[in-house]
Amino acid sequence: MTEMIEVENVNTPGKVSRVNAAKYADMLAAFERAVPKSSPGLTQGEVREAVKPHLSQDLFPGGKTCGWWAKTVQLDLEAKGQLVREQTKPLRWHWK
Repeated sequence: MTEMIEVENVNTPGKVSRVNAAKYADMLAAFERAVPKSSPGLTQGEVREAVKPHLSQDLFPGGKTCGWWAKTVQLDLEAKGQLVREQTKPLRWHWK
């Protein structure tokens, strides 16, 4: 049985979803390595590319589905107040 973890979404406050805990943890670790601690941050496309080298090939072979997982982790971290969404165009994110 796959272990699951609850995640939040900054765009839908109060809603909680359950996702694969191992994939979430791996993407979170990649986020910690790839996303800067201060402005100017990275765009969504830049995040998706920056996390790829840090992902487990067992969980994300060839970076497969990493875009969805990067967005899931980003929305969860924002909802928890750990990630800052800069008011730029395009949007950029960095650690709080």
